[in-house]
Amino acid sequence: TAEDSIFNFEGGCYAKVIDLTEEKEPDIYRAIKPGAILENVIFKDNGEVDYMDSTITQNTRVSYPIYHIDNIQTPSYAENPTNIFFLTCDAFGVLPPVSKLTPGQAAYHFISGYTAKVAGTEAGIDEPVPSFSACFGEPFMPLHPTKYAEMLSEKMQDAGVNVWLINTGWSGGPYGVGSRIKLKYTRAMITSILEGKLDDVKFEQHPIFGLFMPTECDGVPSEMLDPMNTWLQKGAYVSKSIQLAHSFHLNFEKFASQASQQIIEGGPLIDEHHHLNDHV
Repeated sequence: TAEDSIFNFEGGCYAKVIDLTEEKEPDIYRAIKPGAILENVIFKDNGEVDYMDSTITQNTRVSYPIYHIDNIQTPSYAENPTNIFFLTCDAFGVLPPVSKLTPGQAAYHFISGYTAKVAGTEAGIDEPVPSFSACFGEPFMPLHPTKYAEMLSEKMQDAGVNVWLINTGWSGGPYGVGSRIKLKYTRAMITSILEGKLDDVKFEQHPIFGLFMPTECDGVPSEMLDPMNTWLQKGAYVSKSIQLAHSFHLNFEKFASQASQQIIEGGPLIDEHHHLNDHV
């Protein structure tokens, strides 16, 4: 891109449609019309799609062209962003639903590319399994991931961009115990960030992952912003958090030799021996 712009050449979307309703996800629901392709869905006797039916798989999908969505940017380029969002789906239920990242944390989580595989969407998966894909797209990155992290950090600093980690996964416990974070809450977080409403709120640092969590956000229950508050068993939360932090460290070992100290310190505050690092 030019130094002061970004672009996108994505031609459409490949979205999950399990339990889809117009109320919960109006844009996706309305995008399902002639020209869209549905996968793995069951039809009712009257010819309507039963989005609640997971007989074949939980991984029901739709592919639709980008112009099926009303609020798109045309053409697909714009000035430098003010905010960048990293999306993850934490099925362990331990990451905050929204957190603000330091430059080192942004580079670390960009290199890590964490999400989780869950039952129903991955063959042979019964319990959540951490999954890491460098730069959130490892198969498509020919250079070492730290090179892309350095490029991102440089552009972020030049443009004064804020980076946020948005967790759309589970709250109140892991998959099978807790519940999926409601889409309306994720949308409220994104909206508050874009409107600058989190610029001046108080942030608290997560004791294990080091992430900075806002203590309030319009449209979101304040107690869920710190994930520990949503677990009945606090000890179980800490144990599961340490487990995931250890997975982060194990995955990052292959990148550490080419990563700066700032990037390495952007990881969880628990070291590979499950001890809190000195800078906590």
